[in-house]
Amino acid sequence: MAAVARFDLKMDTAEKDVVSRAAALMGTTMAGFVRAAAKEKAIKLLDRESRVTLSKRDFRALATALNSAFTPNAALKGAVAAARKIKRD
Repeated sequence: MAAVARFDLKMDTAEKDVVSRAAALMGTTMAGFVRAAAKEKAIKLLDRESRVTLSKRDFRALATALNSAFTPNAALKGAVAAARKIKRD
């Protein structure tokens, strides 16, 4: 893998010892171990944060709203009228 970016990390002696031992158990370097662990954690976090989880009750409410006929309220009708007026001017 060709390095395209650099990331420096400072750790205390105890942290370095833990990472060094874990890297040795995995048969990799400390840099490789930290890179793999950081990537794995980042992917899990990004995956979790990119999802919206609804309760069954909330999902039913959303599905009902999406499947129901749309009726614009007064505020939306006013906004559309104002936008049309701006477009004509």
